[in-house]
Amino acid sequence: MKRMDLVIAGFGTVGQGFAEVLDMRGKSIALSTGVEPRIVGAFDSKSAIYDEEGLDPNLLLYNKASGKVGNEPLVDGVAFLESIDYDLLVEVSPTNIVTGGPGLHHMRSALGSGKHLITVNKGPLALAFSELSSIARENCVEMRYEGSVGGGMPIINLCRESLSGQEISSVMGILNGTCNFILSRMDSGLPFEQALKEAQELGYAESDPSYDIDGIDTACKVVILANSVFEIDCNIHDVDVSGITAITEEAVAMAAEQNYCIRLIGEVSKERLEVSPRLVLKGHPLSVGGTLNVAQVNTDLAGPISISGRGAGRLETASAILSDLLAIIRSSVNNK
Repeated sequence: MKRMDLVIAGFGTVGQGFAEVLDMRGKSIALSTGVEPRIVGAFDSKSAIYDEEGLDPNLLLYNKASGKVGNEPLVDGVAFLESIDYDLLVEVSPTNIVTGGPGLHHMRSALGSGKHLITVNKGPLALAFSELSSIARENCVEMRYEGSVGGGMPIINLCRESLSGQEISSVMGILNGTCNFILSRMDSGLPFEQALKEAQELGYAESDPSYDIDGIDTACKVVILANSVFEIDCNIHDVDVSGITAITEEAVAMAAEQNYCIRLIGEVSKERLEVSPRLVLKGHPLSVGGTLNVAQVNTDLAGPISISGRGAGRLETASAILSDLLAIIRSSVNNK
């Protein structure tokens, strides 16, 4: 049986979730495709581990619970990647929207070395999507990133594959569950600060929530959709961004009187890249509450199509990585 050897860069919540899911699904993937996906390496910010014969996902999870994923100190992720043999990098290290962080260097190294890439790391994609795509093309490898927008909500595959052949005029959506939770709590009369505090207490918002509430996270996802669906060569600096910090309970109440709610909407079209709070008619697909993500794709043949799902979470995001892995495996089988 053929093998596809994987390395996981970043072994936090998502990396651990993917290891768990691959342990659950690996045998069935091998039986259905004839290709056995194996984890041969993994690293976090402090340690690394590699075994060309394959690593037990449960061992990796046990090691991480004990403190570090590996027993070898990690000095440089790129140097580690260049020292080992593998076929595909799963890059799930923490995102950095300012510089791209180590993740950007990991991606360049993998693609430049002829390795496939799956990532949910939004920062590098929002800053250097065109460059990374070009490196992938030049080296005849695949770069997939379904989990970077909407977590378990398959918006990218919907647009690029299920709706192929149709003309998509725009994609509009709620792409940040934290903001949606805050705004839906404000629908109940809570002021912004109290709704934010509740989101933090429940673990939906970070202690520094600016990345979410200022609209930056949504803007990253707008950039990824713009590049992948509309083939617009853009980055985070091309998006017009407004967050939700200025929304008052009075504004929410006034909207409700007219049968509207306020939601943070990311819009992508060839004419507009925007993130802003907008009035949404109650009952519209984009009027959902809680932490759900939802998107409406406007097409010429099928009309508006809506999709929703959990935008974050250990297994939800891991499911998106798994779908990307299956797509790459099937493509590799079909091309041989």
